[in-house]
Amino acid sequence: MIELFYWPTPNGHKITIFLEEAGLPYEIRPINIGAGDQFKPDFLKIAPNNRMPAIIDHAPADGGAPISIFESGAILEYLAEKTGKFLPAATREKYAVLQWLFWQMGGLGPMAGQNHHFNNYAPEKLPYAIDRYVKETNRLYGVLDRQLATTRHSGGFIAGAFSIADMASYPWIVPWKLQDQNLDDFPDLRRWFDAIRERPAVQRAYEIGDRIRPPAPMDEAAKKVLFGQTAENTKARA
Repeated sequence: MIELFYWPTPNGHKITIFLEEAGLPYEIRPINIGAGDQFKPDFLKIAPNNRMPAIIDHAPADGGAPISIFESGAILEYLAEKTGKFLPAATREKYAVLQWLFWQMGGLGPMAGQNHHFNNYAPEKLPYAIDRYVKETNRLYGVLDRQLATTRHSGGFIAGAFSIADMASYPWIVPWKLQDQNLDDFPDLRRWFDAIRERPAVQRAYEIGDRIRPPAPMDEAAKKVLFGQTAENTKARA
């Protein structure tokens, strides 16, 4: 059984998508990041970067003691290797997937995240920062659109067949309107997005998030927790 330490953010959705697609048994342990659950000592033992998601696999493939994994990309790769699903074994096909997984981790996620912050959460509107991250998000949408054009007739997903690269990238495209983007400017990205949105496992994953997400919008206390972190104030809290 997989314990999933989760909150319904793009990075959290990546893991519920995989688990639903693979049909692995799992239990969710909500980590309310607005309330500061990510700083609790027990969570920091498995996620020292005080970020979710994280997992504990109580039945690892090597038959040993439970194993904990943090960082969403590492979790996806681990689960794919554990199950033999959504990550090819052959070297060329495997790295076709992994390079796009790392592209999302190092590019699309961080840049779209800064876009969200300066567009929607920053206490003052900073035109330079907004313009910087909206344009970089747009550039990355273009990169993904061009890649998807190359696989249009060979599976249609990022690396051809549906993989962990798609699971990693899709949740960061879901809030495209909040990123000041227009999917209709990217026809192959739109085609891919619509295809993933219709997958039953993806729909189940987002329904889980909807049940867990607080109904009220983020308040000032939650913003202070999320956006005021330093080395000192992110130490473990009882």
